[in-house]
Amino acid sequence: MLDINVIRDNLEALRAGAAKKHVEVDLDRLMELDDERRRLIRLVEDAVADQRRRSKALGKLSDEERQKEVASLGELKEVIKRDEESLASVMVDFDALMLRVPNFPAEEVPEGKDDAENVELYKVGEIPKADFDRRDHVELGAHLEILDIERGVKLSGARFYVLKGAGALLHRAVLEFAYQHMIKKGFLPMEVPLLVRDPAMVGTAYYPGGEDQAYRMERDQLSLVGTAEVPVTAYRGGEILDEAELPIRMVARSPCFRREAGAAGKDTRGLYRIHQFEKVEQVVLMKNDEEASYEEHQSILRNSEEVLQALELPYRVVNVCGGDLGVPHVQKYDIETWMPSRGNYGETHSASRFHDFQARRLNIRYRDESKKKRFCHTLNNTVVASPRILIPLLELYQQKDGSVVVPDVLRPFMMGLEVIRPS
Repeated sequence: MLDINVIRDNLEALRAGAAKKHVEVDLDRLMELDDERRRLIRLVEDAVADQRRRSKALGKLSDEERQKEVASLGELKEVIKRDEESLASVMVDFDALMLRVPNFPAEEVPEGKDDAENVELYKVGEIPKADFDRRDHVELGAHLEILDIERGVKLSGARFYVLKGAGALLHRAVLEFAYQHMIKKGFLPMEVPLLVRDPAMVGTAYYPGGEDQAYRMERDQLSLVGTAEVPVTAYRGGEILDEAELPIRMVARSPCFRREAGAAGKDTRGLYRIHQFEKVEQVVLMKNDEEASYEEHQSILRNSEEVLQALELPYRVVNVCGGDLGVPHVQKYDIETWMPSRGNYGETHSASRFHDFQARRLNIRYRDESKKKRFCHTLNNTVVASPRILIPLLELYQQKDGSVVVPDVLRPFMMGLEVIRPS
């Protein structure tokens, strides 16, 4: 959420930013609501002040004057009640519209309507060539008896799967490797709830607007998280931190659930677009400093690149265009890893910075050196997500005989298994 005063002072820049993000928001209506909100606040405050002043003076009046003044104060009380009700009604519409206002995109965010127009920044690693016809991860998974999509669908429906044997071990190994990598870098390990209340979803800006993508427990008014970003970022919601605590760098490993609404007929084969997966997520709360926030953004991006480099997987980093950028984002980088079966790079990571957009919604503040309360900046990035990362791992590490070599860095987590073969 943006400060309403910042919105008013930068209205045209915000219009341009919303257009760049391809986000529709009625800023003229917001200004009308804000004008009415301010008018009613003044009316109520002035009337309450008048009420207090006149109530204190009752003792100085004669009986006849007091009787008239009490009656007049009764009328004033009704006026205040009416204006307060009007203000409450205006605030419902004002707050709802404020939650729809997008953050300002950074100047370096490129123009574009969707992910096809994201801009490549650089590539790392050579795409390996094979002297045999590679199987895709679905064929490999069946051949090696480590992936069972058919029975996953039988259990839960489309876009579900079962990993078994060495497939389950590989899935766990890559997650544990990434998790330990971040802990060694000083990130605080977290185990967080997977079901959260609406304030956490609203605070991280997944609601309103992302309800169709979430699995919701209507009976309990709870939502299954699509990323650990939600509970980890909201963990310090409503608190005032000491500046000495910052930055707070946290990492969580969690299951994630997404409906993939709007993805009918898209990426239906295999493990690329599924409803349930696991992710290691890094989250940072830091000082309200745009330059420092930018540097932290580069840092969390490097953390994820280090994991891919250790796995020796070729990838590229793209600058996400306005139309592919979410409402709360200032800027986002995607890391895309080479996937032979797609004949292209596929998204495996997203690194985002939000400035104080999420912190305002979550009311996460800190006291700076002058004891002034300021809203924190927040950032997050995927360290690794599985089983999507298994697509390049299986396809790029496969051998001519259909076996798959386990990357060196994962072997300590594979119970001594170095090569995956049919059982």
